[in-house]
Amino acid sequence: MTRVFINGFGRIGRTLFRQLIQGDSDLEIVGINDIASLEICAYLLRYDSVYGPLPTPVTTGPDWIGIGARRIAFSHAPDLRALNLSGVDVVLECTGRAQTRAVAEAGLEAGARAVLISGPSEAADKTVVLGANEQELGAARIVSNASCTTNAIAPLLRLLDLGLGIDKAHVTTIHCYTSSQPTTDAPGASPERSRAAAVSMIPTTTSATGQVIGVLPDLAGRISIAAVRVPCISVSAVDAVIHTSEDIEQPVTEFLREALAGSSLIGLTEDPCVSTDFRARPESLVLSLPQTMTTGSRQIRLLGWYDNEWGFSARMIEMARRMAARPDPVP
Repeated sequence: MTRVFINGFGRIGRTLFRQLIQGDSDLEIVGINDIASLEICAYLLRYDSVYGPLPTPVTTGPDWIGIGARRIAFSHAPDLRALNLSGVDVVLECTGRAQTRAVAEAGLEAGARAVLISGPSEAADKTVVLGANEQELGAARIVSNASCTTNAIAPLLRLLDLGLGIDKAHVTTIHCYTSSQPTTDAPGASPERSRAAAVSMIPTTTSATGQVIGVLPDLAGRISIAAVRVPCISVSAVDAVIHTSEDIEQPVTEFLREALAGSSLIGLTEDPCVSTDFRARPESLVLSLPQTMTTGSRQIRLLGWYDNEWGFSARMIEMARRMAARPDPVP
């Protein structure tokens, strides 16, 4: 059994928790740490505006949170070094604060074998995206799981480059709003990001541009990525226009069905769906075949949906499993 510790019980931390307590998971949550009050954390776990109420009863004690008959230790340490994490295989670092080496390696110094960061971080030893560069995981002890958008785009571009050859590509992520945006107009990092999140479609930048090149360096100079934040609370989309290096010899939908048969990372739908239909889908991306278009012999347009919280958390669980399966001791 792989022992994991959740540091940060926000959107990703709680989504990870919901997935890990479903079924017979081979990952055991041995503890949770968050500086917020235990009562508020338990309430937000019990009632979720995106995924609905948790079907299992949630209880609390002085230093634990209960799920059904099970109790899990709950701490409030601002610094993980104050805790004893000996025996923990992977710290799931979900605070959003692991941007410096000091914060990123705190779990290691507390005794854990490895740390997996739920987002981009230059402090990580390696950024790894399943379906893109997982072969580079190696013995890295501090790993970034990149961003939800990078997890959606990078495996798709790798598939297309290997199967059809990418000459040039532009991808727009149509992303639901997040807590980094204000609910009413307020000063922010840019004029557009200072506007109310739930009112307008907001053009903005995305960290996925550099991250995709980071995990797929061969695509440098051949791709561009932009973002638009939209007034949806969950599920985002990828709209990609691909110019292939050679003429396309078979229907694109046929190529996708063959290439993605049995894939757990990129799914397909034949139905005319909308964003809410993909809530709590575990794939990194689900391509909509009815939205697939071709222009001439070398241009493809693809639309894919991704639950930017649930799908990303599913990848973190898979990555944690891979990290824990490496031989002991991790160098």
